[in-house]
Amino acid sequence: MPKRLRLTRRFPVAMSEDGYRRLKRFATEAGLDEGEALSFLFEHFDSIMHHDNLGHRLRLFNSELEARKR
Repeated sequence: MPKRLRLTRRFPVAMSEDGYRRLKRFATEAGLDEGEALSFLFEHFDSIMHHDNLGHRLRLFNSELEARKR
C-alpha cells in the first residue's frame, strides 16, 4: 500500500526568481503543486541528482552568490 503524502512541515523559504519560476514550471509539468514538487525532489534527491555535476554546480553557485545578493 502506498504511503500517503502528508505535507506536515511548513517553513518560510527565500528563493531567487529564476529558482521559483523553474520550480513552478517543474510542478506544472509534473501535475503537482509547488509543495508536492519540493517534497518529491528532496525525497528522491539521491536518485535524481547527477553526483558528478553537483560539486561543480555548487561551487559555481557559491562563487556567484555574493554578487547576486546585491
